[in-house]
Formats: sequence, C-alpha cells, structure tokens
Amino acid sequence: MKAMTTALLTDHYELTMVRAAMGSGTAFRRSVFELFPRRLPEGRRYGVVAGVGRMLEALEEFRFDEETVAWLLERDVVNEQCAAWLRDYRFGGNMWGYPEGEIYFPGSPLLRVEGSFAEACILETLLLSIYNHDSAIASAASRMTAMAEGRPCIEMGSRRTQEQSAVAAARAAYIAGFASSSNLEAGKRWGVPTGGTAAHSFTLLHDSEEEAFAAQLKAQGEGTTLLVDTYDIENAVRTGIKLTEGRLGAIRLDSGDLAIQAREVRDLLDGLGAERTKVIVTSDLDEWQIAALRGAPVDGYGVGTSVVTGSGHPTCGFVYKLVARADSDDPQAELLPVAKKSTNKNTVGGRKFAMRRFDAKGRAEAEIVGIGTPPTGDANDRQLMVPLVENGTVVGREPIEKARERHEASRKELPKAALRVSKGEPAIPTIILDHEGDETYNPYLHSAVPTNI
Repeated sequence: MKAMTTALLTDHYELTMVRAAMGSGTAFRRSVFELFPRRLPEGRRYGVVAGVGRMLEALEEFRFDEETVAWLLERDVVNEQCAAWLRDYRFGGNMWGYPEGEIYFPGSPLLRVEGSFAEACILETLLLSIYNHDSAIASAASRMTAMAEGRPCIEMGSRRTQEQSAVAAARAAYIAGFASSSNLEAGKRWGVPTGGTAAHSFTLLHDSEEEAFAAQLKAQGEGTTLLVDTYDIENAVRTGIKLTEGRLGAIRLDSGDLAIQAREVRDLLDGLGAERTKVIVTSDLDEWQIAALRGAPVDGYGVGTSVVTGSGHPTCGFVYKLVARADSDDPQAELLPVAKKSTNKNTVGGRKFAMRRFDAKGRAEAEIVGIGTPPTGDANDRQLMVPLVENGTVVGREPIEKARERHEASRKELPKAALRVSKGEPAIPTIILDHEGDETYNPYLHSAVPTNI
C-alpha cells in the first residue's frame, strides 16, 4: 500500500512563497513562527489546547513523493529549484508549545516553530487546520463536562460531521473529559473508549418492543441501555424492568422535555425496585441544556452535533505568524523581531515564552507572556511551553490519558467564574512582558472584535 503523505494538506500560496523566497535568496534565513489566538470566541472564558498529538503524527508524514512533486510541477506551482528541495523535505527545526489538554487565553503562544523560513512556512495550513479544529471541539467539550459535574458525557456526533473530522472530534472530546465515544475508528486509532447499544430502527425492526428489548438483552446483557421513547415511555420502562427483573443497566431518553421525563422515569424505576438503573439523556444537547438538567435525576449525557461543531464556534481563530527572522543565511545571524501593524490584526514581534501565574492558594490569576526571555515567577507558578520537536525529531509524543489528566488539573486551577456558561471575559488576563521583564503593549486585551473584520 502506498505510504500516506500529508504534504498537500496545505494552501497553494505556501509553496509559491517558498518558490519566490528561493528566487530572492531569503528562503533559508533562520525564522521563528508562532501559532496563537488573538482572542477567544465571543463570550468564552477559556480555551483548551488539542491536536498536539495529531500534529506531531502529521508532521512525520509531511513528505513530498515523486508523484506529488510531478503534479506540482505540471501546474507550475513550483519550479525545478523548489521541486528539488521538496523531494528531500524533512522538517529539521525545533518546536515548543503548550502541551495537549492545557488551558489557553488570548495571546497564548500555543506553538513556536523555529527553522528556515521555507521549512517552517509550508507547515502553516497543516498546523492551523489541526489546532483550530481540535481545540474548538475540546473547548466546547470542556464546557459540557464542567456542566455535567462528574456525570459522564458520551460523544456521539460522528453522523453530524465529515468522517475524518469525526475521529479527530472524538479524540478531542475525550481529552476534555468525555467518558467515551460512539466512533470505532477513534477507539482503534487513539484508544478512546467506545460504546453503543441500539437505535429506534432496531425497535421498529421487531414485531414488538418487548421482542426488540429481549434480543438486545440477549446480545448485550442486562447492563445494556434500552432506548425507551420509540412508542410509550412508561410501557417501555416497565417492559425493560420486567425482562431483567429490575437489573437493567440504564434507559435512554431521546426526545421531549428531558427534565420532566427524567423525573417521571426515575420515580417509576424506583417504584419498580430498579433503584440502580440509570437514566441517560440525549437529543441535541449542548452545555446550556446540560447545565439546565443538573437538578434533574440524570446519570449521563449523550452529545452529538454540538460537540463535533464546537457548540457554535467550529474554529478557534488561531493564526500562524512570522515573529522573528535573521537578516542573512548565516546560522549565527541575529534574529530580528517582526510584526504586523494591520488594524485589529496586529501582532507582537519576537520569540515568546509563557507562564501561568498563581496566587497563594494555587488559583490561576494571569497568563504571562515574555518576549525574548522566559518570565520569572514564584515557586508555584508554571512555565507552559514544553519541547515538542528537537532538530526534526519528535520528542513531545505522550499518551492521550496524560493529556486528559492535564486538562482536568488545569481546569481545576481556574477561578470559579471560568466555569460559568454565561458570556464573559477571559477568566484571567494576559500580560505581556518585554525582554527586560517590564509590562508592555498588549494587543490582545479585548477578547472579541466584530467577526466581519
């Protein structure tokens, strides 16, 4: 089977820039690019970093085989000089970034890429597409699991998005606290726990609901979850309890007023002696509906469309910008800060470092971004950037469970107000320090600007 390449998961202009830079003699100047958010999605109080593991895997597969190079030459995207370079392309630089599962805020330098202009430039779309998608899913999922207050959330949105996006979404949701996914490929590829039982079609296939339930119980055991709203909920619950003699694992509600129905079903189950049978609810849930159901006797939530589409914010708006470059090809040449001055799209030049500042009780109180040198802090402050790639070799790979644990710990450090689903400003401010450690100009003070800019 032909080896997979991610080389063309990119934009045309990245290769034409490299081609032009080769012509001007600037392509191999040492450069620093950074991937960061200018702001959070409107009303959000924090974001979650996801996609790091997928990015590292895609980076290792970023190769231009002969067929790909020939296609680019035929369409005059590249010339022979650029094509020769692409045939041998391997990213040989360094990357530092926020580890997966970490919380982020406006201006957080989520990924720093250092190498020649050419080798770092052509990674822009690959990096942004992964980070923007996965972090949007994780950020929404984190709000949902926060509202669930320890009750499990199940990701079941594969049918509501593109097939490969569904796999990435399941992974990102798991990092942000979801208990499991319906997506089998996410289980196979990333180790995400998977689960599933039956849909309405299974009940409709049989001559009676009792016959359908009996078949499901025979195949999956008494611990399964029965979908009880195909016909009449009360009759379905009574049938499931009768067939299991009160030992049914759970019932699922997928329509109607879930808060009222959950209470009625809980009372019915308890009256039938099935106190241990759980109540699971689905039906286009999002973080606001989960929050509204916190007072209802619900034991778990199944979430589909909202989680795989970022609950209204399917992208994070991350950008990838050149922030420093050498003035010659000399490896020892000084790196000069560069920055955009465009209205509402300006950037801060210079290599960045990041630290989270905590108060005496271990509660996060500021995101500190240092230009040129790492900011210094107290004993309980935490440097946020870790090595991901060293001289072209991936060093930041880690188990998905580590990212999941990190997210849980990082979210617990936030001020309590951060976990509200009502609209608000970022939970903590971002403070930018110059190379001498003094506070300096910060274009990221405001969390949102009009989306038409």
